[in-house]
Amino acid sequence: MKSIVGTKIGMTQIFSDNGEAIPVTVIAAGPCIVVQKKTVKTDGYNAIQVGYGSIDEKKLSKSQIGHFKKMGTGLFAQLMDFRVDNPDEYKIGQEIKADVFTPGELVDVTGISKGHGFQGVVKRHGFAGGPATHGQSDKQRHPGAIGPQRPQKTRKGLRMAGRMGGIAATIQKVEVVKIIPEKNILLIRGGVPGAKNTQIIVTKTVKKYTPKVVVAASPKKDAKKEARKEVKKAPEKK
Repeated sequence: MKSIVGTKIGMTQIFSDNGEAIPVTVIAAGPCIVVQKKTVKTDGYNAIQVGYGSIDEKKLSKSQIGHFKKMGTGLFAQLMDFRVDNPDEYKIGQEIKADVFTPGELVDVTGISKGHGFQGVVKRHGFAGGPATHGQSDKQRHPGAIGPQRPQKTRKGLRMAGRMGGIAATIQKVEVVKIIPEKNILLIRGGVPGAKNTQIIVTKTVKKYTPKVVVAASPKKDAKKEARKEVKKAPEKK
């Protein structure tokens, strides 16, 4: 299982070996503790339940406290299920750390996007708005027509003003640039959804991709290039 729960710390930049500045998001990934194993026979699906983050016992319900005491794993602020093929490969109390990933691997990152409150169609959907002249004085940020004369109703799914952000968002196929295992830190290329100090879920990408492979040039091609250079250097015949 290549999945982990973490906290978004913020953004910074690092430099590659060739001097390239790479913007990265710093994620405190785990450690997550396996709290429960779920199987098709008992729960209808195969998964492991992991706990993340510390919390005071006063903030938990009696059922939650009973669940943690039954498993003997301590108290956690967050519980999350991750599907696995064989739950028996994991043990109750096992730690899942940032080193489950490797540098260069592509992952999907899920978080709660930043909330922007109630916004109009220009900011929320990128509408152009109405013209500034031609007899209009107060329609520069209006959506325009919202439907035909018939049928006399507004169709479902029409892009209009409303609450913007504050929902679960996933960015796919982003690169793990660097891992600091002793501090459980992941450096992800670019930005990811969510504000600072919010919960982030990092999983192996669900999309297919082919790792980049550097293929050396064949000696025949190199010989042809050298021959062309020699022809260009040769003096012109008089």
